[in-house]
Amino acid sequence: MSSDAPEPDAPASTDDERVSAKLFGQWEIGEIEYTDPSMRRYITVTPIAHTMGRHSEKQFKKSEISIVERLINRLMQTEENTGKKQQATRIVRDAFEIVAERTDENPVQVLVRAVENSGPREETVRLKYGGISVPKAVDVAPQRRVDQSLKFIAQGTQSGSFKTTTPAEEALAQQITGAANYDLQAYPISQKEEQERVAAAAR
Repeated sequence: MSSDAPEPDAPASTDDERVSAKLFGQWEIGEIEYTDPSMRRYITVTPIAHTMGRHSEKQFKKSEISIVERLINRLMQTEENTGKKQQATRIVRDAFEIVAERTDENPVQVLVRAVENSGPREETVRLKYGGISVPKAVDVAPQRRVDQSLKFIAQGTQSGSFKTTTPAEEALAQQITGAANYDLQAYPISQKEEQERVAAAAR
């Protein structure tokens, strides 16, 4: 005997199910450790690397986007890569495989540590006193520290791969591992140190 009663809806996915999903189908995101409590709320890790502009109309909501997708978007902010999201995603995925092979760690964890390490704590602003411009050191907000970290990593990747024989994924892996290990030769760390040095001189 057939029943006309509607079938029950499928159960909604729980938080545990979403956490158990893997980024790119490979990398766990459930046990990411944070060493900088001020930046933790601004470094979001999700298994989704392409939200298709879901947050584009929400001002100041960029911190809700996965840190991996934000890195992908940063890599597209050049004349050569504008709009090439699939290509940028492939570069990040391949770079993660290189990082995992070299460090024997979860590359998402390595990226989070790299972002924490390369975010400058101080920078300078220009203040005018009677027509004279004077540099002044100021603290950097945690959200801006994340922005600056991603900017330095993307710039280091471009400078390390543009018009060279080094593939982009190799250059990105070098920047991520170098920043995660606080290597002063890595572009993100050198830029952070330089910015903080200039700020210290302007105190």
